[in-house]
Amino acid sequence: MTPQGPTAVHFGAGNIGRGFVGLLLHEAGYEVVFADVNEALIEALKAAPVYRVHEVGENPAVHTVDNFRAVNSVTETDALIAEIAGADVVTTAVGPTILPRVAPMIAAGLARRSSDLAPLAVIACENAINATDQLAGYVRALVPPEDWPIVGSRAAFANTAVDRIVPAQPEGAGIDVTVETFYEWVIEQGAFHGAPPPITGATFVDNLRPYIERKLFTVNTGHATVAYLGFLEGVHPLHDALRVARVADAARRVLEETSGLLVAKHGLDEAEQRAYREKILRRFANPQLPDTVERVGRQPLRKLGRTERFIGPAAEIAEDGRIPVALLDAIGAAFRFVVPGDEQSVELNRLLRAEPAERVVQQVCGLAPEHPLFEPVAARVRQAQSL
Repeated sequence: MTPQGPTAVHFGAGNIGRGFVGLLLHEAGYEVVFADVNEALIEALKAAPVYRVHEVGENPAVHTVDNFRAVNSVTETDALIAEIAGADVVTTAVGPTILPRVAPMIAAGLARRSSDLAPLAVIACENAINATDQLAGYVRALVPPEDWPIVGSRAAFANTAVDRIVPAQPEGAGIDVTVETFYEWVIEQGAFHGAPPPITGATFVDNLRPYIERKLFTVNTGHATVAYLGFLEGVHPLHDALRVARVADAARRVLEETSGLLVAKHGLDEAEQRAYREKILRRFANPQLPDTVERVGRQPLRKLGRTERFIGPAAEIAEDGRIPVALLDAIGAAFRFVVPGDEQSVELNRLLRAEPAERVVQQVCGLAPEHPLFEPVAARVRQAQSL
């Protein structure tokens, strides 16, 4: 296929990559080069002239995506590095733990990149605070210190906040993707020195922190809360979990606690934040976005991390002199999430059996014994260990 317009390399050709980031890049006029380790998926993309994104919910629509290519990031590394060297944008949707594996190819691409080209826009679209900063750190560690001033100047690393529910796809969907109609992609613009990449549908802001924390501590906290509490109720479809009164009430109380923190910290409008969290709960309950509590709750070790969706806001609330109640109940439910097919769930349950509660809190949640949240979380761990 003959390239049309600018080029974007996107790491992660999965459902989020195709149904969210790749779609918006396509609509902005980029030729999208998908990079992934999944050989079957890459071959399917190579063989297909188009794929379709089905938006369900309010104002449903179908988008046809063409002008894309695909590269196997394991077997076609040299070709991928060459793509990066000449691209306009590089994005990721691989999960924060995979970013160290992406960094070597970006570092190699920057080393080959001509200084005559504009800086490569690098944007890590992950569910983590300042994920692009993390990626930039991994890239820099791979470049000799004496070379970094030149190599580093060839890239503009910009943090972002992304939000779109992309559930597990129905059997036989192929490379087509079903997503919700709602989405939000907010990118910090300072990294681009007044010349941000043209991305239709993205919002560029000076201060990204309120957007990142609003999304992480509302959407991600709420999503995981419904998953873990629904799991304890024996419910499998996520939207059905919100039909259980105890789950719906607990999720609403969790989001009231995180909203209180966000309003006080960032000066958000209280009424707007209330409407935002209520809309989120309606999104989770959408039966047209079938998902399971097991999938949404996967990787509990990451989700219980110090800066993540539970411990992050709960710690800030505790530091302000108040002990959160609903968040601690959700944290306790996360420690009782047992799914044999999820490696992190298996490891978490091994730790619960092998280590004292205090050690689990330090190792999993990153809390020091003197922190005001330490003992309340340790109490939830002891409760999980007793069951």
